[in-house]
Amino acid sequence: MLELTAVRQDHGTEWYESTTKGSELCQLVVLTFGKCVYWVKDQKYILDKGDILYIPAGVSYYGKSIPTLFHTKYVVLWTPTHAPAADSLPEQSHDEVSPMDALTLPLLRLQSPLHLKAGCYDLIHERVKLVQQHWTDRPPYYRIMAATLCMEALVHLNMEWDRGEVTPEHHRHVERMKEYIQIHYRKRITKDDLGDVIQKSPGHAATLLRRVTGRTISEHVHSQRIKTATYMLTESRLNIAEIAEYVGYNDVSYFYRIFKRHMGHPPSEILHQRSSIQ
Repeated sequence: MLELTAVRQDHGTEWYESTTKGSELCQLVVLTFGKCVYWVKDQKYILDKGDILYIPAGVSYYGKSIPTLFHTKYVVLWTPTHAPAADSLPEQSHDEVSPMDALTLPLLRLQSPLHLKAGCYDLIHERVKLVQQHWTDRPPYYRIMAATLCMEALVHLNMEWDRGEVTPEHHRHVERMKEYIQIHYRKRITKDDLGDVIQKSPGHAATLLRRVTGRTISEHVHSQRIKTATYMLTESRLNIAEIAEYVGYNDVSYFYRIFKRHMGHPPSEILHQRSSIQ
């Protein structure tokens, strides 16, 4: 279990931070909008939306906003744990692995930064957003829940690192399929639909989407529906049943289950956040 120490959301055009001796904390940076830049171990990393940066403990770095460019990002920080005896560690498949962390996740044993434009960015973004929500609201057992969600995000990131870099062509295909889902999420979407979108076989389209993003077609559809429903719960006058039907759920109880699974709470909890609409 990770021992989280801080979760924050940076935004603006004047962000800057640095450490010359190396931070005592590990950190995960998920850029959600705009651009910013990091120098880690004298290596320059320009982060754009979809980019994720893992900085291990003990590594010197500094980062700053790019002049005139607004950016937002989530940053999760945690204390590294001590490793077991070297002979009890599992065999590793990556270079630059050290026995600094007791966890078996290879990513967490790196001594150098890891920078990825993640195909599973949407999944990681949602998990980290929930981490920040739990950390801010502090419900019962929030530390355990936040640490669990963060570890889940790291596992997906590690799996993508294991698979290797996604080719530009595959990125393009996946983006086209995601755009199709964002437009047509209210109806049933099949692998045949996505195969037609990228002019590939249905099986290839479904496999590619899951391999790159870490999600099935139905998981992408549910995610888009819940995003829209969340917006409508705060910005419309429709009731929960009407919103459920609008986004594609004929069964309200099923909508409740899916919403709670994605958001961690039922839709009724956010009705009080509605704007005053004349």
